[in-house]
Amino acid sequence: MATLRKGCCYKHVTRAYTRKSKYKAKSFIKAIPASKIVRFHMGDPKGEFPKKVMLITKERMQIRHNSLESARVLVNRHLQKSFGNKGYHFLVHLYPHHVLRENKMLTGAGADRMQKGMQKSFGRAVGLAAQTRVGTVVFTIFVPEANVVIAKKSMEMARARMTGTYSVVVA
Repeated sequence: MATLRKGCCYKHVTRAYTRKSKYKAKSFIKAIPASKIVRFHMGDPKGEFPKKVMLITKERMQIRHNSLESARVLVNRHLQKSFGNKGYHFLVHLYPHHVLRENKMLTGAGADRMQKGMQKSFGRAVGLAAQTRVGTVVFTIFVPEANVVIAKKSMEMARARMTGTYSVVVA
């Protein structure tokens, strides 16, 4: 069974290593995993809400698609319980484009020796990530003025689901 590595393994932004081969067909990633983010607009997208609560990154990093989806589900469920289907508009700004690859290393019964691997090996696609800069908006919630405190609380809950440091801003 494939295991999911910790989020900190893929947190740092790196340029995508491009495979160079004398055969053009071998220079591309063949199979890219599907993004786990299901929806980007939730609640009432046509509603007019005066206040907006944003989750903004404080550092340059990568956020994996499964942690974005986990935070999205958590926030949307909290907002639906609090305001119903038409009391808010929740928006996911990031789309994961960057392909994460991993070169699996095998260890055997003899713990004294381990597979060396290959230098600059291309690896297998294991997931997707969205690359962010300082000040990138991850999520936005549009709510009436009376509901800002609850929206802020749901953003605080989302912060715990993702690696990195974030700030919650009310505008």
